[in-house]
Amino acid sequence: MKSDRHQFRPSRRGVLVGAAAGIAAAGIPATSRAAMPMRLKDPEWNRDTFARLQGNLDFGKVKYGWYGGTVCGVRRGEAVRPLMGFEGFSATRLVDNGDGSYQKLLREVVFYSDLQTGEILETFLNPYTNEEVRVVPVANDPFNIVIEKYYPKGPSYGGLREQEEERRPMILPWKITKPDTVTLATDIHLFYPSALQPEEWPRESSGEFVQVSEMFRYIIARKDLEDSSKTSVEYSGAWSRITPWLPWMLMGQAPGHAFYMGTMGAYDNLDMLSDNAREYAEKNYPKYFDAPEKWEEPSLSSLEDYARTQKPAPVK
Repeated sequence: MKSDRHQFRPSRRGVLVGAAAGIAAAGIPATSRAAMPMRLKDPEWNRDTFARLQGNLDFGKVKYGWYGGTVCGVRRGEAVRPLMGFEGFSATRLVDNGDGSYQKLLREVVFYSDLQTGEILETFLNPYTNEEVRVVPVANDPFNIVIEKYYPKGPSYGGLREQEEERRPMILPWKITKPDTVTLATDIHLFYPSALQPEEWPRESSGEFVQVSEMFRYIIARKDLEDSSKTSVEYSGAWSRITPWLPWMLMGQAPGHAFYMGTMGAYDNLDMLSDNAREYAEKNYPKYFDAPEKWEEPSLSSLEDYARTQKPAPVK
């Protein structure tokens, strides 16, 4: 996907760091030498800033995402029920396409854990069915998007979901909540044909269509956004997901759904990863500590990946 113009185009890192160096040469104090005003309504600024949040514009360097919290069960007529913990991480690498856009190359893994001990679960006693079921972690490899000055097309999930055709300039809903803090909210709400059709997956499928929502809340230091020497900007925040019952819970089309609520962030290291998750990943998913190096297809969510890697459970 690289353009032939790539070799003649200075990298984004070179532009950022070069600007900071030029300011320093002009004799401006170090405390302000990298200051770069936020251009909140500029699609190119939004593109580069979103890329710095998602990855590192010092191309080749890996940036890590982290998320953890609780998975709850939601059914009518009763209180929301905490079921299990979850914790996961991603590794991302950005590639310059040479045409004003960047490939975001990512793989991610999510484990489920005992709410009391924090131990990673390999089986789970489903309190709704009183059945011991085998836990299937999330292991998305890859999940890639293109970051450009337009909003990215929605995921196609291997062709199951139609992608939007409208090209809208990327102007994200930034909000300056304090003089030193910027927040950002991005949501996605999907409804598309399920890869787990009830006829083939009677115990795993929630129905013919999948209804999924994900909500992301970013909290960012303003000084980092305005620092032109920073090719990667760290953030913390919150992440939630509304999704059908997890297929390995073997709930079929029982009324209700699962709800993830957790914290998230993206950092230049994985220091925040718990010992339990780190040790389990090192033993079972070691390649997820590094990001992909080239674009591959298809990019699938955990539901489509489940259909490709698992087999239908026997009907009781």
